[in-house]
Amino acid sequence: MTEEQLKTRTKQFALRIVKLSAALPRSRECDVVGRQILRSGTPVGANYRSACRARSTADFISKLGIVLEAADETLYWLEILIESNLVPGKRLSDLLNEADELVAIFVASLVTSKNNKSKIL
Repeated sequence: MTEEQLKTRTKQFALRIVKLSAALPRSRECDVVGRQILRSGTPVGANYRSACRARSTADFISKLGIVLEAADETLYWLEILIESNLVPGKRLSDLLNEADELVAIFVASLVTSKNNKSKIL
C-alpha cells in the first residue's frame, strides 16, 4: 500500500468514525463512548499525515507511535460499544475489522522502521 493510499484510507476511517458517532443512540453511555471514539478515531489520519512529513527517522517513529496509539484506542472503544451491547456487533463488524487492520499496518510499519534505523546505526 502506498503512502497516498494509506492517507486516503485513514481519512475514510475518520469519516466513518464521525458518522458512527452521529448515529449512536442518545443515551448517557453512548454520549460518553461516542465522544471518546470521536476523539481517538479522527486523529488517526491527521497524525499519519504528520508522520509522513517527519524530519528524521526518529521523528517518523515517534509520530507513527502516536498514530498506532490512536488506532488501538479506537479499536478499544469499538469493542466497548459491542461488548456493552450499546450497538450490535454486526453493525460495527466492518469498522472493527478496519480498525484492527490499521493497527496491524502501523505495528508492522513501526517494526520495519525501527529495524531499518538500527541497521543505519
